[in-house]
Amino acid sequence: MYQLLLPDLRLMLSENDEQGMKEFCEALFPAVSAEILIEVSPEEAWRVLSKCSLARLVEIFEYFTLPFQIELVDLMDRECLSRLIEEMAPDDRVDLLERLDPNHVESILPLVAQAERTDIRKLLSYPEDSAGSIMTTEYASLPKDITVKEAFERLRLQAPDRETIYYIYIIDEHRHLIGFLTMRKLILARPDQKLSEIMARDIISVRVDEDQEKVARDIDKYGFLAIPVVDNTNRLVGIVTHDDATDILEDEAEEDQQRLAAVEPLEDSYLSTPLLTLSKKRGVWLFFLLGASVLTAWVLQYFEAGDTNNWVIMFLPLVLASGGNAGSQSAALVISALAREHFSLKGGSALKIIYRELFLSTLLGGTVGLVSFGAAWLLTDAIEPAIVVSSTVLLVVVMASVAGAALPIIVHSFHVDPAYMSTPLIAALVDVAGVIIYFNVAFLVYGSYPPFAI
Repeated sequence: MYQLLLPDLRLMLSENDEQGMKEFCEALFPAVSAEILIEVSPEEAWRVLSKCSLARLVEIFEYFTLPFQIELVDLMDRECLSRLIEEMAPDDRVDLLERLDPNHVESILPLVAQAERTDIRKLLSYPEDSAGSIMTTEYASLPKDITVKEAFERLRLQAPDRETIYYIYIIDEHRHLIGFLTMRKLILARPDQKLSEIMARDIISVRVDEDQEKVARDIDKYGFLAIPVVDNTNRLVGIVTHDDATDILEDEAEEDQQRLAAVEPLEDSYLSTPLLTLSKKRGVWLFFLLGASVLTAWVLQYFEAGDTNNWVIMFLPLVLASGGNAGSQSAALVISALAREHFSLKGGSALKIIYRELFLSTLLGGTVGLVSFGAAWLLTDAIEPAIVVSSTVLLVVVMASVAGAALPIIVHSFHVDPAYMSTPLIAALVDVAGVIIYFNVAFLVYGSYPPFAI
């Protein structure tokens, strides 16, 4: 479907087929429309989205990644943006507004309806990564002293504006959480029964300031579809749904994986992260690990009593570690992106990733190589070893980064799990190539392989 519809969409854009663009949005499932639209430029995507109804625009918009949403927001006028924000789910719109410029947000909010504006300000006030920052205020609630028949009548009115009505929360006149019902139990009850007679009173809830990861783990632990969020007086303020919990657990797992590969966790997906940001998050750890490798070289020199003829062996761990770390970083990021389907190999993303890694690794390799040059010069007091070490570090980092990105993509293209290209395997392959590059660079600088003792 993807291969068929993307060319059709491009043809509609080139012919300015407004009716076709409207049908593209209205006829397809919103997630499918979003998946295809993200392959075109934000300007072209907005040309298509501007032709559909507001309700369908919101449905498609919420499937886009945050960086793409922000690019689309820049193309909207204030009135259109305010109507979009009014219709979005509370937790989704807060995620978007948190990423926008505060001055831009303040200029938009006066155009938003009072009820939504109050809700937005309340959700924005909660600490980042807390239950309050990820909850939705669109939940079903009822008083305890009505009958089952009356409950169905009220739920019928609430349903269009609620994210889920399978869980019904029973509250008192001050919105204190006192009970809980499932739709199943409500359906099976007699019409004349009071909710106070059939509701569960032993309720598992979370505080609004609790860490979002703990909240997500509670939902996963108990198998809930949603969990109520209360303030310090036990008043119901929102719910966290299972889909948000799943996203949080996936994000936390991805962060742990990135830290294991010596990368500071990315806020957005791999392709959505600017190169400068990516270089900072990877470069910090590369420099830290380079320091450890320089210390290893110094220890080797110490035990060799300063014999500079052994400099090739002395700097071999530094060279191999630089390549292994860089390759592990790129492999971990690409494998994670493939696993979470942040990009498709059908849209030319594979080449884009290779080009990104080539540019990024040249930048990182050059910087790390410059530091390696200084370290090698200080330890050997000779220019030739410093040239060999720094040049090799640059070449090995570039080779390892490109290989670390390319190998998982190649394996994935054969419908094999890219995780088989694990970081230890990448590091082992890079070590072999690194030794070959190291000795050949030394040969080019010296005209022969330099003498060293074993």
